[in-house]
Formats: sequence, C-alpha cells, structure tokens
Amino acid sequence: MWTGSVRDRIPPSCYVDRVGNAYTVGKIGDIDEDEALVVPRESIGTQDDVAVIFSGGTYYAIDDTCTHERASLAEGWIEDGCVECPLYSAQFRLSDGVPLCLPATRPVATHTIEIDGDDLVLTPNPERLA
Repeated sequence: MWTGSVRDRIPPSCYVDRVGNAYTVGKIGDIDEDEALVVPRESIGTQDDVAVIFSGGTYYAIDDTCTHERASLAEGWIEDGCVECPLYSAQFRLSDGVPLCLPATRPVATHTIEIDGDDLVLTPNPERLA
C-alpha cells in the first residue's frame, strides 16, 4: 500500500497512461480506505486537479478544489461516501458532487473512475477539460 501524503500527489507505483480519452492513474490498493490521491491537471488535461478517493469499498473521482474556497478536498475528512473540506467544513457527496451543507452551495464536478483488471482508469468529465 502507498503510504505517502496527499501532498506527494501520485504514489510511486502510480502512472498516468493515456488510452483514448481515459487515463490509467493507479492500481487497486494504491489508496487506503477513506483516503485519496491527487492526479495533477497537467497530466490529464482538466481544469482542476482530480482527487481519486476510495471510500466504502468504492472509488470516486472529483475535482480536487472545494467550490466554496480554494482548498484541496483530498486533504479533507473522508468518510461514508462524503468528503469534508479542510477549511470551512463544507461537505460533498462523492457519488455526484452535491454539497450537503453550507458554506458550499455549488456541486464539485465528478469524473468517471473504473477498474480494469488491477488498474484504476480515469475518464475526465468532458465539461471539465481545459
């Protein structure tokens, strides 16, 4: 298992490999339960970094920046399919990005993350491409 900090961005075993519009961004087991890794926007052509989060046995991919203030959601509290912003405690549902409480009022964008063998494959939301 990867034990680096979110600030380390992509774990050493992870790589970004483009296949069509999808990117292999890691392997099963790279992310511990209720933890995240951050895929830099420059690697996948998105407007924001993407947080790939493992919670409740499911992988999710969302824009990494809180819609209320500029904070990394990957650095927030993750539990029960939700993430809490580390600055002002805005909460977002990981499955669809909907804000669950103030101060956030706008959803965070979601992306498609799938498992292909042992690979985590990210397909960026077309509305969030740079």
